[in-house]
Amino acid sequence: MITGVDIISQPYSGQYIERIFDISSLWNSSLWTWIKFINEDLTEWCGEFRGVMKAAVISLKYNLILILTSDYLYKLSLINGELLEYEENQQYNSLTVTPLGDFIIANYYSIFLMEASSITDKKELPSPVKMDNIKFHNWNHNKLQITCDELLNWNYHGEVVLELDCETMELYLK
Repeated sequence: MITGVDIISQPYSGQYIERIFDISSLWNSSLWTWIKFINEDLTEWCGEFRGVMKAAVISLKYNLILILTSDYLYKLSLINGELLEYEENQQYNSLTVTPLGDFIIANYYSIFLMEASSITDKKELPSPVKMDNIKFHNWNHNKLQITCDELLNWNYHGEVVLELDCETMELYLK
């Protein structure tokens, strides 16, 4: 079972056992990301993923790992690191896992609760403002700090600060 993931730079040849998670597509970028996986027996191996790294998270609740790159959203088994599912990424820029183990993902305009059964099943979370350029920051207990720009508010030219309560899955202005 995998107990940790670390984003690393390209390793030296032979430094780790490597698995390449490449998806065949004419639209793939030429960029790659490397992630070091740490197993519970403290052995390490490296995964190579297409695209620029955006996030890598583990959910013990679902025994899943999600990896978001500029090219794809990958879903891997926490048990053996096998690729279970993937989705082309043409829009997502932020990914996190709640303290309760649920996946939250955002594109530039919306925040979604992702179902563990399939990464294509997402429920949009209603927001008190029209959002643009959403950025996830840190968790403070069960609340995620989020910043964004408010769309269609020509009188305000700063960042809006929001909180997502992971117990109620509601967004609040802060």
